Amino acid sequence: MKRTLTVIVAAAALAVSACGSKEDLSGSDQQAASGEVVVGSADFTENKILAEVYAGALKTTGAKVSVKSGIGARELVVKALQDKSLGVVPEYTGNLLNYFDKANAKTTPDEVYAALKEKTPAGLEVLAKSPAEDKDVLVVTKETADSGVKSIADLGDNKYVLGAAGEWAQRWQGKVKELYGVTFKEVKTTDAGGPVTVDALKDGSAQVVNLYTTSADIKANNFVELTDPKSMYPAQNIVPLLRSDAVDAKGKAVLDKVSQALTTEKLAELVKRVDVDKETVANVAADFLKTAAIG
Repeated sequence: MKRTLTVIVAAAALAVSACGSKEDLSGSDQQAASGEVVVGSADFTENKILAEVYAGALKTTGAKVSVKSGIGARELVVKALQDKSLGVVPEYTGNLLNYFDKANAKTTPDEVYAALKEKTPAGLEVLAKSPAEDKDVLVVTKETADSGVKSIADLGDNKYVLGAAGEWAQRWQGKVKELYGVTFKEVKTTDAGGPVTVDALKDGSAQVVNLYTTSADIKANNFVELTDPKSMYPAQNIVPLLRSDAVDAKGKAVLDKVSQALTTEKLAELVKRVDVDKETVANVAADFLKTAAIG
């Protein structure tokens, strides 16, 4: 859910950007024409970090690189790749596949990735998927987990209150019942994996909440992620999406190396360093590249 932009948000972004996005990206378009690789990002911390990591890695190959951060909705990012305003962006396999194929029903990592490669439009391509994922996950306290709740299947019928973003019920309430036979006493509207959701689990107003696998709050609060053996939530592996002619073979190879060096735990730590410890995105990205010996 975190990485899925609703039609309303996308429409708003496009309306706001009707004048601004062309102006904002026009410089990048000129740079791309001159051989510079422009790495873009969506407007949230994790994606900005990944864009800086990609840019730093590409620079090690001798490429001329710049970063255009915080662009916004997926519609804008894909359009910017296609009109050559951007060269590379960090993406998420499940949500990107659903964007390219509205009828998609695949959820497991390998199936999603294989379908994504097939559905990616001509002129664009995805490189190797990373083991790192930022996907939806249902989370409980350690006390609830210790009582025997380890899997979504253990939630049972009408036993718990769920805290989640407003769209959760529409997207997942029917699915969790279909796959696991689970219903909730109440689906309490909180926020999209933010402090309201975390506080609801901590204060007991919800006993289950929807967070994301790279959330620093899970480890910080000793929360427990419930397993999802039937893959209700689709895979969301990190993957570079790029314009095929924007990056040479050396660049693609180094981006693949970055993907293999990333794990969900490492990505969560990078996000924590920015959002909690208040380090800069650039420094955190540079530290990752150094530690991973990229270059």
